[in-house]
Amino acid sequence: MEMRLNEQLKDRRSKRIIGILFTVFMLLLVLFTLLSNTLQSLTLPKVRAEQSVMGSVVHTLEGSGNIQPLVEVKLVNPSDWKIKEIFIKEGDRVKRGQKLISYDSQSAERELKDEEAQLKKQKIALQQFHDQFILISMEGDEIKIRNASRTIETQKLDIGVQERKIDEMKVKLANDKELSAPFDGFITKVSALEGLSSSGESDVVIANLSHGYQFTFMADADLLSSLDISLGDKVQVKVQVKSDKKTKTIEGEIIELKDVEPRLGYSSAKESDNTETIEQKLLHVKVTDSALIGGEQAHIKLTKKSKQNGLLISNEAIHQDREGMFIYKIEEQRGALGNDFVVHKVRIHSNEKNDKETMIQSDNVYENDLIILESSEPLQDNNRVRLQ
Repeated sequence: MEMRLNEQLKDRRSKRIIGILFTVFMLLLVLFTLLSNTLQSLTLPKVRAEQSVMGSVVHTLEGSGNIQPLVEVKLVNPSDWKIKEIFIKEGDRVKRGQKLISYDSQSAERELKDEEAQLKKQKIALQQFHDQFILISMEGDEIKIRNASRTIETQKLDIGVQERKIDEMKVKLANDKELSAPFDGFITKVSALEGLSSSGESDVVIANLSHGYQFTFMADADLLSSLDISLGDKVQVKVQVKSDKKTKTIEGEIIELKDVEPRLGYSSAKESDNTETIEQKLLHVKVTDSALIGGEQAHIKLTKKSKQNGLLISNEAIHQDREGMFIYKIEEQRGALGNDFVVHKVRIHSNEKNDKETMIQSDNVYENDLIILESSEPLQDNNRVRLQ
């Protein structure tokens, strides 16, 4: 009886040991499997991803520039006389007809006096011809009378020419000895120097205040099209006013959209080595405000949402090959020992985009899908990856 009990105890002890060993074996097996999966996952490409979202593309136009008078006139003295005195300086507001610069006209005045003296001599000679004509008439010689008459007429013609010459010199002297403002305006530049001649260059640049001011900046033609920007559109312009150093918002008007040289850009799609030509336009924005004097910094910002909603992804997620654009989407596959993340290459079409995101069309991409933005290694369809 006692031997049978001992055998039963030994049998139970053996089964217990076997159970413990089996449990330890299974735990080690699971542990090694997990370690193996963990080590294997560390060799997988590491990716950075984001979820696709539903929304609209927001287009933003920003531009800035220095405010300049819309109409500027360069005033020049064509006589090349030395500058005698300057009555204005840059930044002055002037009235129409106001004297700006006087010139040394002494040489012209001396020349005028010489011509006037010559006219007097011609008139004295004419009087002498008249006296001679009277004497010849008393003699009664018809040939001499006709010759004397022709001499008088010739002298009168010369006197007429001289009088017109003197009148022109007087007008030129009156116009050129002083430079006056042709309209109410603002002096933007003074190049004249007292004691020196202008040498044909502009002495003064004056802005016509009645025409207002403008600033210019360049923008992509496609962006302007997306924002429906056209001539005559009213826009809000922020201006740093110099007088009180405060930012003021004034209304501006787009008065010109001018084609300029396109710029070269790079496609946002990866794997694309081709540069793209981006059409450019130069915008002229007119602004009018009594506080403006020119030289202020102006800034404009316009935003507009796309008319339709769609799936939005970052531009850095888009790739390009010969067949077109595609993205890498992540599919999560659940397993007993953890979840696997598998890559699927998906073809897409672009509806609309800005500089950061693109609205896409695809039958295989849905809201909240994980889209790969960046990978530590080149990817292929059905690759397993690990999330960063």
